[in-house]
Amino acid sequence: MNVNGIPYKTVWMEGSSVFHIEQNKLPFEFAVYEAKTYQQSCFAISSMIVRGAGAIGASAGFAMAQAFLSAPTNARQEYLLNARKEIEATRPTARNLFFATEKVFEAGQISVENAVACAQKLAHDNDADGEKIGILGNELIQDGFRIETHCNAGWLGFVDWGSALAPIYKAHQSGKKIFVYADETRPRSQGARLTAWEMVQAGIEHRIIPDNAGAYLMAQGKVDLMIVGADRIARNGDTANKIGTLEKAIAAQYYGVPFYVAAPFSTFDLGCPDGAHIPIEERSEEEVLTQTGPDADGKIRTIRVCAPESKAINPAFDVTPASLIKGIITERGIIKPNEKEILKIAQHDR
Repeated sequence: MNVNGIPYKTVWMEGSSVFHIEQNKLPFEFAVYEAKTYQQSCFAISSMIVRGAGAIGASAGFAMAQAFLSAPTNARQEYLLNARKEIEATRPTARNLFFATEKVFEAGQISVENAVACAQKLAHDNDADGEKIGILGNELIQDGFRIETHCNAGWLGFVDWGSALAPIYKAHQSGKKIFVYADETRPRSQGARLTAWEMVQAGIEHRIIPDNAGAYLMAQGKVDLMIVGADRIARNGDTANKIGTLEKAIAAQYYGVPFYVAAPFSTFDLGCPDGAHIPIEERSEEEVLTQTGPDADGKIRTIRVCAPESKAINPAFDVTPASLIKGIITERGIIKPNEKEILKIAQHDR
């Protein structure tokens, strides 16, 4: 990604430190958070300094590598197992996180250097997979298309390129005239704050829309395609993504709007038979009851925007049944969301 003309990755590792673009401060301030220990990397993931399935996976892989770098000689394996457990507890829904910790943990049994090399490769693969998804997904986009997306599955959700937004970037780069509707994505407003910020950086025409405006625009024939990301895809194609995705899929099917999921193979959980077995993260009610932004003096503040005595529930994800998904755009091809197709691409070598 380019920020004011300077290229950045969303997350990267130098020496024993892991660096993250501080997503909680966007779009009001651009900053980089340095995690010097695996515990600080865990904080970056759980506090959503870094978020998005791909970026979470890369961060988790780097955190596991940091644990190998800091592991003591005595009770070393116990330390590493506890570190892995701590990393995997940060965000329970994102499959990419578990994929990365498993790979780096196994690699680290050979050597510390092997753990670091594995984490770096996983981050590189995440970047490359996003670009491949963009190239394949661009084939679905016609000149003049109006595309809706939900949450943020772009540069900031991956090491680079993204999943749902990667086809949009490739379409834009190929000269197609496109227009993007960015769902605001309450309660944390990743669409309004992050996707819209990315669109500005890329120079793509867009509008932020309320979460409950998608069906209205579809009913008017103003949405040609919808692409979303994924945090975990079950073996049968059921897909967990940011809360509100299910509602969009239902509306898209009713109004005949093609609904696609974009995700690398690291998001697929072959051990999970269907959506009913996907763990759904419950986050703090404060995310629903409050909003954060700059005041008149430019100082970032968090204020309560709901009835003072009310409480809230805050599931971070919902599950869209495979029957509502037209196709899944992966780095290995665009497939139908069913077990046969998913197991078929699972046989492909990287």
